[in-house]
Amino acid sequence: MPKNRITYFALTIATIILGLLSRHFKTIPLFIGDVLYATMVYFIMRFIFTERPVKFSVMAALVFCFAIEFSQLYQAPWINDLRHTLLGRLVLGQGFLWSDLLCYGLGVGIGVRVDQFMQLSKLRIQ
Repeated sequence: MPKNRITYFALTIATIILGLLSRHFKTIPLFIGDVLYATMVYFIMRFIFTERPVKFSVMAALVFCFAIEFSQLYQAPWINDLRHTLLGRLVLGQGFLWSDLLCYGLGVGIGVRVDQFMQLSKLRIQ
């Protein structure tokens, strides 16, 4: 596994942990979970598509997050049953909110900033 993939895997796991922890503290606003969800999706896209440009990962992450959000408008019994499970709730969400789309943009932007910071740090070390 190339070094980049290990880094993106570690960032994905760290973001998942932060997202889960954010749900346990009532002082943290709920929208932070949506921001972290999008950041995690961005890191997953970077993990999968390490050779592709950052713009590709940005677009892929936004398309994925937006698709999940818009899928919440679909209310068939089988998918609602899935959404009532822990994994279904975490992955598919529960209800469509326009504000979540803004959170996804912010989350992907944070992922890009972390990515840029890592690249600058790597250049300084070399």
